[in-house]
Amino acid sequence: MKKIGLIGGTGPESTLVYYKEINTICNKKCGGAAFPEMSVESLNLFKALELVQNNKLDELADYIAGKIDNLVRGGAEIVALTAATMHVVYGKLKPKVSVPFISIPETVAEEAAARGYKKIGLLGTIFTMEQDYLKKPVEMRGVQVAVPSTEDRKTVNSIIGGELEFGVVKPESVEKLAGIISRMKAEAGIEAVILGCTELPLALNEKNCPVPPLDIMQLHIEKLCNLISE
Repeated sequence: MKKIGLIGGTGPESTLVYYKEINTICNKKCGGAAFPEMSVESLNLFKALELVQNNKLDELADYIAGKIDNLVRGGAEIVALTAATMHVVYGKLKPKVSVPFISIPETVAEEAAARGYKKIGLLGTIFTMEQDYLKKPVEMRGVQVAVPSTEDRKTVNSIIGGELEFGVVKPESVEKLAGIISRMKAEAGIEAVILGCTELPLALNEKNCPVPPLDIMQLHIEKLCNLISE
């Protein structure tokens, strides 16, 4: 198996899921005979989000690039970011990375197109919902992307930043998220929804989501495991 390097910490809860799931899936793929080698470079979530919020994207790219360099020098043969929001600088980083650098937006775009969807919703941080770095790869494949209303975007962002990033899942917040998705289904005609933050699957899943969820974390993990096991 190939060694993988993860840029984690944004936030810690999703990084834990990546670590556990990659080990579990790869171990199963090899008949229970091995676990993959893995390194994690953990970013300071608060520093990273501050750079995003202040549009200091060159500084953010430099911050992440240094961590990726550490992973590659440590022997990583595949690298990945474990947060959708950090992909805002993916285009700046990719030309500098000497090993396969697997994108969350490209992964979810491939899946949305493969399922034949025509219009899907997107939930995530304010930045993810209002910028195009996650939408564009999907729309380039002929799938329309809708986002919630301004007030609903604020609600989703507050739940992610104030609760899910810390591993807190409140039933009333799950209900609010499901309500937002139901409104998008009724008003925008979405057929599915991208859970565009790697913490959202802590709250939403196939059982409680009003439309089929595209879990970016699970899709990304599965793609990484396939590459690790090649």
